Amino acid sequence: MPQRTILITDSGETFPCAEDQSVLHGMSRLGRKGIPQGCYGGGCGVCKIQVLSGRYHTRKMSRDQVTAEEEQAGYALACRTFADEDLTLRVVGKLHKALTR
Repeated sequence: MPQRTILITDSGETFPCAEDQSVLHGMSRLGRKGIPQGCYGGGCGVCKIQVLSGRYHTRKMSRDQVTAEEEQAGYALACRTFADEDLTLRVVGKLHKALTR
């Protein structure tokens, strides 16, 4: 399975992520304490990110967490985001606090 490289601009960290694995699953392998891993179903919103570059696709996410306008601006939930190529992203909300301490 091809591996993608994900860069988190907030911390400068990179991690590998298989194309069939959510960005949140790949991110959890960083071994950082405090990476929020909520429902993994796109409903809780604790893993919100903004993809700055690279192609990706998402599975269904709650509109309470990511509006259609936000989605057009590259916002998504890491648990429902899958990299089609290498990605550059920034973390938002609770995830930002966990990765920038």
